[in-house]
Amino acid sequence: MIAAANPSLYDNGKACGKRYKIRCTRGTNHGDKPCQKVHVTVKIVDLCPSCADDQLDLSQQAFQKIANPDAGVFRINYVK
Repeated sequence: MIAAANPSLYDNGKACGKRYKIRCTRGTNHGDKPCQKVHVTVKIVDLCPSCADDQLDLSQQAFQKIANPDAGVFRINYVK
């Protein structure tokens, strides 16, 4: 599974090819049960220029594994 990194994490391409373990910690909207109780490992393949420093842009497959598709935006924890 893949993701695009925020500019800080991307670090001019240094993050490309790196893998990060991600899990949903909580939703930011009022949806019921936005997070799944699993983590997903993604490979950084691109830059997300509009992402804030605490955001990643997940592929649809990665998103659906850790969160309810209706969740929209949710908080995450990630480690290399």
